[in-house]
Amino acid sequence: MKKLRIFLGYLTLILIAISMLYPFFAMVNLSFVDNNEIFSHAGRVFHPNLTLDNYKNVFKEIPLSTYFFNSLIVASVSTFGQVIFSALAGYAFARMNFKYKNILFLIILITMLIPPQVNIIPLFFLMRQMHLIDTYQALILPSLFGGFGIFLMRQYFKGLPKDLEESAKIDGCNLFQTFFKIALPLAMPIVATLAIFTFVTTWNSFMWPLIVTNSESMRTLPVGLAIYKGSFREITQWGELLACSVICTIPVIGVFLLGKKYFISDILQGGVKE
Repeated sequence: MKKLRIFLGYLTLILIAISMLYPFFAMVNLSFVDNNEIFSHAGRVFHPNLTLDNYKNVFKEIPLSTYFFNSLIVASVSTFGQVIFSALAGYAFARMNFKYKNILFLIILITMLIPPQVNIIPLFFLMRQMHLIDTYQALILPSLFGGFGIFLMRQYFKGLPKDLEESAKIDGCNLFQTFFKIALPLAMPIVATLAIFTFVTTWNSFMWPLIVTNSESMRTLPVGLAIYKGSFREITQWGELLACSVICTIPVIGVFLLGKKYFISDILQGGVKE
């Protein structure tokens, strides 16, 4: 009976994995198929006639490299800034004592309850007053700070043992040295988690880049792909859209593969002996 339950459990996991991976596999597979054959052979697992024309055409018809570069710059800088600011603020709320600390943290938690759509209009007017419309600054600045990241880092730092930090202070480390040399390296699993969430969210962001960008040279991939799909065409080029979608997913998969090892790392291995 126990073996049957284990078998059914593995079978369920395999079926769930197939249901989640098949759409991605179909997207990659059909991106190499000619537009005239996509719907006639959509159910086939492997196609005999594969071509790179969809990828070649999409780079010719739209400035995909510009969109890709803009998204990569915005997502990378936003992720780096979000991680640094959230880690610093989270460590301060977890380890330091200062006036109105609890009230400030409560205000940060309240910001998490506000839907992002509510902030779009005031943020747009703020960027216009600062003359930042259609710039990288407008795309990056609003995503550098977030209540979720501060909350995540604060809760993680509160769970870390204080022994190593106290030992560092005895050895002469100041607050910033203790943070960057002791606390932050121990927090790499949660840093990787926050970085992946931030990168994916920023990379897939559509509404804010659509509002604050006017020129084609500043558009990000989601905006450029949506405009390309909605352009005036007699026939939608589904193969080229699938090729664009495949290109969009490459950085996200790469970031996840780079950060996944930290999810299972033992953050305290060799650190403190009981």
